[in-house]
Amino acid sequence: MTFNYTMTDAADASVRQQIAGPLVRFNESQAGPINFRPLAVILTDGEEKIVGGLWGGTAYGWLHIDLLVVPEEARGNGVGTRLMQMAEEEARARECHGAWLDTHDFQARPFYEGLGYVQFAELPDFPIGHSKIFLKKSLVA
Repeated sequence: MTFNYTMTDAADASVRQQIAGPLVRFNESQAGPINFRPLAVILTDGEEKIVGGLWGGTAYGWLHIDLLVVPEEARGNGVGTRLMQMAEEEARARECHGAWLDTHDFQARPFYEGLGYVQFAELPDFPIGHSKIFLKKSLVA
């Protein structure tokens, strides 16, 4: 069989789906359906302009939080906590047993730890001089 190799920096979602398809089928043959569902909690201001929120999804019984953005002027006022609580409540309704996320050492690690998340991994020098921290939390009572 002959192969051709193409490198690109264009992020085409359909190409990703074609590349991932065989892997998804294999994973599901081993572990069952992934049951991925997106999850977003959108934060708007009084004029309905999006000013932040939470972006993630659920799969294999886990909530993954990809992004959490709280406007600077709203930090420390419970907005981030409410976004997280809403996502965790929905994850429980979707029968998730855990949640995980990653953050940098210069971002919101203490905030997440205050919500009960614990570190399970660290990637040093990402970026150089800093670490990416991986945190998880049980959603089971």
